[in-house]
Amino acid sequence: MSTVLSVSGSPSPTSRTGRLLRHLDARLIAQGHRVIPLDVRTIPAEALLHADFRHPAIVKATELFAQADGVVVGTPVYKAAYSGLLKTLLDLLPQYALTEKTVLPLATGGTTAHVLAIDYALRPVLSSMGATHILPGWFTLDKDITVAEDGTLTVAEPSAEALAQVVDAFSTALDLRAAATPTVLAAAG
Repeated sequence: MSTVLSVSGSPSPTSRTGRLLRHLDARLIAQGHRVIPLDVRTIPAEALLHADFRHPAIVKATELFAQADGVVVGTPVYKAAYSGLLKTLLDLLPQYALTEKTVLPLATGGTTAHVLAIDYALRPVLSSMGATHILPGWFTLDKDITVAEDGTLTVAEPSAEALAQVVDAFSTALDLRAAATPTVLAAAG
């Protein structure tokens, strides 16, 4: 069992991005992973904007990244880039906070013109933070995500199938890493 930190970079409490992540978290849990959700919007703004590295919420977020085997990073796309809220948190983490982590970048947005934000905006930052394995990310159009009055989320086909495949590939990568870790430790000892 791997520990997954599921990070929502959306500033909105009712965002499709956050709801989509929680939907995907359930799939990872069903596959035997422990998932810890982190909605960046719940971190006090003053801690983020004043770069208060010692603020308890920043310290806790840093610890969550350190404890995770894998990180799912979800963000809405604004003006062809990931959210400023997510950027602010990433800037406060240690330079190599993603070292030895398997990372899955996900994004949502209103138009397919934003698809490149994953590879040209988010991926370079994740890579610079030392991510060991960044899986191909996935972009989901806002119009493909429907939230019912009871909170049930539905993703339209073919996006639903593609998201399932992306999450399953992430899960498999975590399982392979977990299986290889004892061997690496035994060889080093």
